[in-house]
Amino acid sequence: MSVNKVILVGRVGQDPEIRYTSSGDPVINLSLATSETWKNKAGEKQEATEWHRVNFFGKPAEIINQYVRKGSQLYVEGKIKSKKYTDKQGVEKSAFEIQCDLFKLIGSKPDDAPKQAPKQETQYNDMNDPIPF
Repeated sequence: MSVNKVILVGRVGQDPEIRYTSSGDPVINLSLATSETWKNKAGEKQEATEWHRVNFFGKPAEIINQYVRKGSQLYVEGKIKSKKYTDKQGVEKSAFEIQCDLFKLIGSKPDDAPKQAPKQETQYNDMNDPIPF
């Protein structure tokens, strides 16, 4: 048995930008920041932030585009996906992304969001759908 599951609660790093695949399916890739704080041995407050690339497809991408802005807080469940690419210098690199299966909008909605809010939980089940890229 194996499990590939990630749960994140964090803040969105930039306003979402929706794109469309060649077949017309909506896609959003955004950065989500998670932070932790602690006190070191001297009692000084320390903080570390990790940035996570999260991918949304289909209806979830449309909802994210409509209701989420930079600084919005999100709860995200998904799975880790790795991809390899070659940079401009010809060096092969790896990147890790979270493919969102479920998310929840947390906190207040942005001032420019539509009046009618969606259900606070949206689930995307892609077990039978091909990845749209």
